[in-house]
Amino acid sequence: MKKILPILIALVVALAAATDIFLYDLNNKNLGKIFAQQVANNNIAAASSIKTITPVPPVALAIAEPIANALSRVTKKPFGIYVMPGFSPVNPERFTGYHTGVDFETTPTEQKADIPVYAICPGKILIKEWASGYGGVVNVSCTLSGQAVTVTYGHLRLASILKKVGETLAQGEEIGVLGTGFSKETDGERRHLHLGIHKGKNAVINGYVATEVQLAQWINVLDYLKPVK
Repeated sequence: MKKILPILIALVVALAAATDIFLYDLNNKNLGKIFAQQVANNNIAAASSIKTITPVPPVALAIAEPIANALSRVTKKPFGIYVMPGFSPVNPERFTGYHTGVDFETTPTEQKADIPVYAICPGKILIKEWASGYGGVVNVSCTLSGQAVTVTYGHLRLASILKKVGETLAQGEEIGVLGTGFSKETDGERRHLHLGIHKGKNAVINGYVATEVQLAQWINVLDYLKPVK
């Protein structure tokens, strides 16, 4: 029994060390070989001390952020919400229908500062104009996940947009800045960015649609504003 006890203790120590190592990093194929070799050399202490740390890869997004800290700004009108006067997170509400885009809000301290808006993906400018409900609006052709789409950026200051219709924007390139809230630049709306993505190559800038069938022709930008797996 005295001869067997040291052997049992050694096996328990080895098993504990091996379990600790493999739970620490299951993807390290070489670790098991190193451990086995050191156990064979009666170097249990060294084997049990092996630790590895798997590095965390940098976060990548499928698209560029349209505005700084984009996700934290979605506080009122997300994609697909149905609104009407008297039934909306915004008061007063002038529109009725399903929201085709996502609204990125601004803070009270940002009302007088220039807030840049960036192209979420590369493409050609199809529309650059003043439009009812938007004020300044830009529509850009793009491809997302192999699908042709057009992207609408609403409530911009037209004078800040240097590129012309027909010219291209790079992903992440600054388009312009947000218009002044409750002015002609935003057609009387609060200061925020409306971003809508419509399926297909035709420039469609509707901010709201009447039915869920029509809403199905639009894409939620938040589906792309998340880490790539």
